[in-house]
Amino acid sequence: MDDGLPYQLLADAVLALHAAIVGFVVGGLVVIVAGNLRGWRWVNARGFRLAHLAAIAFVVAEAWLGVVCPLTTLEMWLRERAHAGTYGGSFVEHWLQRVLYYQAPGWVFTLAYTLFGLAVAASWWVFPPRPGCGSDRERR
Repeated sequence: MDDGLPYQLLADAVLALHAAIVGFVVGGLVVIVAGNLRGWRWVNARGFRLAHLAAIAFVVAEAWLGVVCPLTTLEMWLRERAHAGTYGGSFVEHWLQRVLYYQAPGWVFTLAYTLFGLAVAASWWVFPPRPGCGSDRERR
């Protein structure tokens, strides 16, 4: 058995987790706006909204502080142990460049993260979270 295989599998798992978190951050705002427009009460559940806000706040803080995401660091460390290829820059920057063939300086991504974070903050004002939204208690 290849000594690097467990590291490669763990790196791929971290990559999948990272992609899921990005999907949650981006898709979460879409769901919040669309859900409110369609009358879905669960999208304003305080726990969901706090988790969403915390996730984008973490991303924005990393960008402003120039910190590489811990998931990216972990993935690269695991790939090195697996003797596999690694990439430079941030997770989103790398995959946007690969998927969209889009190249931009780091400040562009910091600006994008900041603007997205402001959009999430604005969603709190336009569609405020409510305690217990979507719970069985409220449906009765």
